[in-house]
This record gives sequence, C-alpha cells and structure tokens, in this order.
Amino acid sequence: MIVDAHQHFWQLANPFTDWPTPDLAAIHRDFGPADLAPHLAATGIAATVLVQAAPSLEETRWCLTLAARTSFVKGVVGWIDFAADDAVEQLQELARNPLLKGLRPMIQSISEPGWILCGEFSPVLRAMVEHGLRFDALVHPHQISEIAALAALYPALPIVLDHGGKPDIAAGAFDGWARDVEHLAAHGNVWCKLSGLWTEADGQHGDTEIAPFAQHILAFFGAGRVMWGSDWPVVELAGDYADWFAQSLGFLAEDQKDRVMGGNAVRFYGLDDD
Repeated sequence: MIVDAHQHFWQLANPFTDWPTPDLAAIHRDFGPADLAPHLAATGIAATVLVQAAPSLEETRWCLTLAARTSFVKGVVGWIDFAADDAVEQLQELARNPLLKGLRPMIQSISEPGWILCGEFSPVLRAMVEHGLRFDALVHPHQISEIAALAALYPALPIVLDHGGKPDIAAGAFDGWARDVEHLAAHGNVWCKLSGLWTEADGQHGDTEIAPFAQHILAFFGAGRVMWGSDWPVVELAGDYADWFAQSLGFLAEDQKDRVMGGNAVRFYGLDDD
C-alpha cells in the first residue's frame, strides 16, 4: 500500500484558518478530499495521513470529523496547546478518537529557544507515550538539535522530523543541517519525512538541487525510518504532486520503495491498528 504520510486540508471560511494568506495565491483557496482524490488516483496512493495546519484545537476536531468521512484518510496528526493548564485533558479528549495518531505543536513558529524541552510539558509528553501518540516535529534547521534532546529525554516517544527539518536548499545551506540530521538520526525513536523539500528550494527543485538532501536523509535514517509525504497542497507553491512523487521514487532503490512509500508510515502511525 502506497501512503502519503503528510497532507493537509483547509477551508478559508473556518474561523481558525489563518494560513495560507492571500499573497500565496496558488494555495489561497479551499482544499478538501475531492481536490486530493485525483492526485491519489493518478499515483496509485491508497491512504493518507492528514496533518493539522493551524494551532487550534477546533481545527483538529474539524480534521477528525473530515477524516471520519473520507475513506483514504487513515490517520490525523492534530494540535493541542501544550502550555495550557488543561493540556493533558485536551489530549485525553482527542485520543478517544482512534483516528488521532499524533500531535504537532508547530515549533517552527515558536521563537523561544528550547521551548519544547520545558519541564512543564513533561505530563503532556508522558501522556502522549501512554496513549500511543506520535510527535511530529515541525522545525527549522536551527531547532533540529532541540528535537535530538527531546528524543533523548523521551526514548519511548516516537518522533518524526517533518520535511527533513526544512533545510534551506535555496541557499545551499547543507553542512550544518546535515550534521544536525546525522546526530538526530542516532536516536532510534526518531524517523524522518521525505517531504516539503521543494518549497525550501525557491523554484530550483531538479534532481541536482534536491538529491543531496534526500540522499543524506536516506543515508542516516535508513530506508526503515523514512516515509514519503506530499505536503499537499503546499507543494503546489512549487510544482505538481505527481512530479514530486516521481522524483522521490527516483531517489530510492527498488528494495527501499515499499518501505519509504508506504510501509514505514503504516508502522509508525499504526495505520493498521483499527
């Protein structure tokens, strides 16, 4: 089974939808299951993981409702307010829905260094482990080391690095990112998504530009801890769904494709648990 491990839906009229903004004309419209279905059919993708796009509990509830009536969505990565007094209660409420597979606190938007390592979040992170939830790490390159520290503190917490840690491909900023990815991959509870790279490349997303980053991810996480995602519809800022899918396949050896393009997402998110 081929799985898109990272896609989004949004409706601009929803009160919690504050992104995309109008300047992002290519994606400043509603995107729902009917818009994604043709891409899945064209690429032979059977299942997806729907990932939150707004820091809103209401958006997560909306995603879960939408997922329940969308046959190809097999799991949801949601959001809670980690800093709220009732954060554990928020988690427990959402975790009653078997479609909830993980949480993503959108660390990339938080300027405070080491925010996720704050001791007051320990009850939330322990509750994630207790409820079998996964942690999606949405970070910028300078925050990757914080995820390594998180992985060391919570070795039973499954963590996945979204979009390869968003390397600055456009600027050719490889060395520091590569070093931090290598250190992060040394933690066996951390996986990585081969996703989102095109939108970091400022329009230059041929094999020459993308391959060094994709190959580094595969070299250090191995084919057993990498999962493919489209980052649709954000990918449409840079190009076509099918073209990103085809390029990604080209980076993989034959014996890697089944795992990276589906099997690893099923295992990591427990998509066959229901």
